[in-house]
Amino acid sequence: MMRTVAKAPSLAALGGLLALVLASPVHAHAVIKESRPAENGTVAGPDVDLSVRFNSRVDHARSKLSVSAGKSEPAVVPIAPDSPADALTGRATGLAPGAYQLHWQVLSVDGHITRGVVPFKVQAPQARVQ
Repeated sequence: MMRTVAKAPSLAALGGLLALVLASPVHAHAVIKESRPAENGTVAGPDVDLSVRFNSRVDHARSKLSVSAGKSEPAVVPIAPDSPADALTGRATGLAPGAYQLHWQVLSVDGHITRGVVPFKVQAPQARVQ
């Protein structure tokens, strides 16, 4: 009578499988790396360059930027066509001095929508001395 013995996977095979799993790309939601204006920062108005950079590429066509003051409805800020693959950039114009919120929404490469808010303040432009 012949007996069949199941062989346990070798340590080398398990190590190889673990290496493949760990080497696979890991996708995560888009996370802010930096913003302009910075969170709780103060910038000179009335025109403000906006930028939100993420830890991964984002889909510009399905992403949004907007700015609001107080409880007002956010005003859409067009995303610049030359925005880097990992950032949304735009320009808000005509902002009076005061507190604002930069609203962002992105579709990241993992297929998830992420959104958030960056509070900032606008101050009157400094007068130039001639």
